[in-house]
Amino acid sequence: MDYIKKLRSLVGNEKVIMVIAGAFVFDGENRLLLQQRSDTGEWGLPGGFMEMGERVQETANREVYEETGLRMQELELFGIYSGSDYDKTFSNGDQVSMVQVLFNCRQYEGQLVEQNDESLNNKFYDLTELPENLFPDHRTFFEDLMSGQQLPILK
Repeated sequence: MDYIKKLRSLVGNEKVIMVIAGAFVFDGENRLLLQQRSDTGEWGLPGGFMEMGERVQETANREVYEETGLRMQELELFGIYSGSDYDKTFSNGDQVSMVQVLFNCRQYEGQLVEQNDESLNNKFYDLTELPENLFPDHRTFFEDLMSGQQLPILK
C-alpha cells in the first residue's frame, strides 16, 4: 500500500500536509516541458506527491520520469510554496495543505514519452507560446518563472 492510501485509511478526508515535488525542465532551445494532465486535460508541470523515505529531489526525479520518460540530471532549486494559498480539497473530498518544491533542470536523458496513463501529451513549448489552458494550480509558478526573480523563491 502506498503512503497516501495508508494515510487516508487512517485519517479519511481530514486535512493533512502533503509534499509535492516537480520541475521546470528545459531543452537545449530553452523550451519548457509541459504535461497535458490526464485528469483535467490542462497543461502543467510534471511532478507529484512524495512517498515515505524519499528526498524531494528523488520525488521530482521519479515523478518526471513516470510522467515523461525523462531522467533529470542536475537540479537547481527554483522555489518552495506553502501556506493556506496552497490548501486544496480534491473531488473525492480529501483535504491537503500542500508544500510544493520545484526545481529547474536543463540536463536530462531519455526519450520523451508523448502519452501514458498520467499524461495525454508531453511537449516542449517556447516560453512565449505556452498553451492557454494551463493548470490553474500552477499559474503562480509560471508567473514566478517569467518574473525573473532571484532564486530560490519562497512563498
